[in-house]
Amino acid sequence: MVNALLATSDKSFHGTRVLITGGLGFIGANLALNLSAQGAHVTLLDNLLPGAGGNEHNIHSFGDRVNAIQGDLRDPQVLEQCLPDQQYIFNLAGHTSHQDSMRMPDLDLEMNVRAQLSLLEACRQHSPGARIVFAGTRQIYGKPRYLPVDETHPVAPVDINGIHKFAGEMYHHLYRQVHGFETTVLRLTNTYGPRMRVKDDRQTFLGTWIKRLLNGEPLKIFGDGEQLRDFNYVDDVVEALLLCALSPDAVGKTYNLGSREVVSLSTLAELLTDLHGSGTYERVAFPAPRKRIDIGDYHGDFSRIETDLGWSPSTDLATGLARTLNFFDENRGYYWP
Repeated sequence: MVNALLATSDKSFHGTRVLITGGLGFIGANLALNLSAQGAHVTLLDNLLPGAGGNEHNIHSFGDRVNAIQGDLRDPQVLEQCLPDQQYIFNLAGHTSHQDSMRMPDLDLEMNVRAQLSLLEACRQHSPGARIVFAGTRQIYGKPRYLPVDETHPVAPVDINGIHKFAGEMYHHLYRQVHGFETTVLRLTNTYGPRMRVKDDRQTFLGTWIKRLLNGEPLKIFGDGEQLRDFNYVDDVVEALLLCALSPDAVGKTYNLGSREVVSLSTLAELLTDLHGSGTYERVAFPAPRKRIDIGDYHGDFSRIETDLGWSPSTDLATGLARTLNFFDENRGYYWP
């Protein structure tokens, strides 16, 4: 069904006006690459804060196919410039670091709550008819009470970032109920691939693993390495975002992403080093701040989006990791010193 929906035309978004918040980040840039190839008029909005995921190199090969604006969602003048006449808004902006949210809760509040409310209010004034897809996170579930985690699982975040991201979700649903917005929430799991942030672990630990592997340094696994995780290659996540935007059935829905490949961290480390042809890993004690907010095992039930929209991940973990390693091996100078 996925292929049928997107293959009805390779230009499903041709000629449409699209805004991507957080557009210079990892997922935003990959989404922009896809949309611009379809002939969409793509505007990217990103504040390029040093601690966030924006990287101008992410779009260096795009030429003039996208319009990139550096600005903040909390700035009404920036939103007045970006929002009018937009037909689709992929709202990917926000802070993702769980550790940073505990150290700097006020900043996380600004980026993940106030900024979201600012965007939605501006949409009410300038583009109330836009189709909006919001990137949520599996972190809102906290420590799973059962596996796989479906969308009815209790919401019990273990960190400030999870609380704020859930607030962002609820604002989007509220504006649909009260103001008639067409919104969808997509709860992402561990997303990886080209253009991800790898110089630190603010987005995902897997990024630092890739950097360490390419630098000839051992991978560090916190704890016993038996924690279970699922991963989605970025192209599959982009496909899910596009399906949510295109399908009327997705309006008002919340969807989990996930994978049928569930692996332990030790297995993941072995796979990475095997793909690279060299490398080692070591188990180290959990730092106390991380241990306090660790969620243990997690993998998501994505049957709802599979039933409604026909989405399922098509990139196996080994293939996705190999592509990711190749990308960063060729572009390492642009992603870490």
